Amino acid sequence: MVEHGDDDVLLAGLVAAAVDYARAYQKVALDTEVSPATVQAVVMLASHWYESRDGSTGGFFADNTHAAGAVWVAVNRLLALGKQWEV
Repeated sequence: MVEHGDDDVLLAGLVAAAVDYARAYQKVALDTEVSPATVQAVVMLASHWYESRDGSTGGFFADNTHAAGAVWVAVNRLLALGKQWEV
């Protein structure tokens, strides 16, 4: 938990980037209501980027030697739930 305002600008940018990633992955319009799974994916991705901003694989997957890959698998599986699939 971040209990100071020093990183507010950084966090806002990370959340915005995670939202952009989610929207692009799901191929949905900006005004589309998002699911709880999409919100969780955005939180996970922004949190991972914040915890790993020094280039490490810190954060909630820190004990996994494949931490970065685990984050992307989890995020993409959550985002797939709201993806607009094209045929």
